Amino acid sequence: MPVEEIKKPYPKQLVVSSNTFEVRVALLENNVAVEFLQEWKQEQGTVGNIYRGRVTNVLPGMQAAFVDIGQEKAGFLYISEVSETLLDEYESWGGKAPRKPRKRSQKIQDIVHEGQELIVQIAKDAMGTKGARLTSHISLPGRFIVFMPTETHVGISRRISQGKERHRLKEIIQKIKPIENGVIVRTEAEGCSEEELAADLGYLVRTWKKIKKKSEESPPATLIHSELDPVLKSVRELFTSDTDRLLIDNKEDYRRVAEFVRTFSPHFRQRVAYHSGRRLLFDILEIEPEIQKLLRRKVWLKSGGHLLIDETEALVSIDVNTGRFVGKGNLEETVLKTNLEAVKEISRQLRLRNLGGIIILDLIDMSVAKNREKVYRALDEALKPDKANTKILKISQFGLVEMTRKRTRESVLKLLTRPCPYCEGRSYIKDNQTICSEIFREIQRIAPRTRERHLEVKAHADIVTLLLDEKRDLLVKVEKQVRKKVHAKVETAFHHEQFEVKGRK
Repeated sequence: MPVEEIKKPYPKQLVVSSNTFEVRVALLENNVAVEFLQEWKQEQGTVGNIYRGRVTNVLPGMQAAFVDIGQEKAGFLYISEVSETLLDEYESWGGKAPRKPRKRSQKIQDIVHEGQELIVQIAKDAMGTKGARLTSHISLPGRFIVFMPTETHVGISRRISQGKERHRLKEIIQKIKPIENGVIVRTEAEGCSEEELAADLGYLVRTWKKIKKKSEESPPATLIHSELDPVLKSVRELFTSDTDRLLIDNKEDYRRVAEFVRTFSPHFRQRVAYHSGRRLLFDILEIEPEIQKLLRRKVWLKSGGHLLIDETEALVSIDVNTGRFVGKGNLEETVLKTNLEAVKEISRQLRLRNLGGIIILDLIDMSVAKNREKVYRALDEALKPDKANTKILKISQFGLVEMTRKRTRESVLKLLTRPCPYCEGRSYIKDNQTICSEIFREIQRIAPRTRERHLEVKAHADIVTLLLDEKRDLLVKVEKQVRKKVHAKVETAFHHEQFEVKGRK
């Protein structure tokens, strides 16, 4: 495909670039990246995988249980994630199901016990020191529906807004679904025929039967069903009816995707294109520079303002600043314009960086109530295309917005980086003067303990230079106080903050 054809702008397109070691996926809207996914072939995510697990420990104080699923760390199963439907099946596996129907007041120790075996699904990948978050509310996503074998209710995507269409889809699902199972109708099902929905559901029901059969034949802590690989999963989740083009640069993946689309969405087959050139797709479409920007703390706005994005263990904070933007009218108008521009960019950054958990937005203070409401509505509207579940609270009198965004995998920053080995992830090191003061105090501690008349200080070159230059007079005074001669020596192997003080002959 010619480069000119590849660079042709589309309102919405999905770009998949893969090779022997990684898969990278980008969703573009008007040639601007709004979502990004990267997975290494040898370290693919596990969300959606289903296991036959064994309970290794029950924690009444946490109302949760640890479940061995064969990974390095045991998975974590909260009481709210234990399905009653599955519990009824455990007796045939030698498990112990509760005698009475489960109640809200029932405790984890009344439901599961150590050694019990159960089918669980990973809801959130292991992150840091935490094991995977598990659920026994199994869900099998298809192209148009999500099949829930452990539930019974029917749900319709909120993005299908027309009441008549929602009613039509619900009637079809109630007609074709197994009475003992549940179904969620996805946005892509809008306008689908009964035959298309039945085919999708039939495939998922057959998949569930295979999973149950394999579970009965497998030992505990065994993987019994793998989620789709990143390429097909991204096609299933992101290649929607409003996507104008799907561009792939790997021939084998192109064939697999073409077959997948031919099976589940044959009318979209002509939108799938293959790039056979040597130049990387992410370079041609200028996506690579955008990815590099995701590792930066500061995000510039077109007006001259900027965002400061900080990820911590507990939450993500996003600070909005006017920066170079001074406006043309009054202060309130300048602030309003900056905040409106900021919330649109924030919604894009949340998707692009895959930020989740608790998120605090520190907007610029607005004194006019109607302006705060305008910014809130703009944020709410900007978040609608986000497939991740988000909840936002009203803007506080301090200009803060509290919100949550569902997180199932690591953010892009944590995925592509690791803590700095020099500063140990603190993002700062001690000031030279601070280290010199610590050395002086250490001299005062060591001096009375040694009979040697000389002390030797080993430190980083920057610190030794400071001691013998700007701090020379202070060093002489300390020598007089301790009545010992101090010799400073550069130790090239030392960390900036590292030093050693000891007596020498």
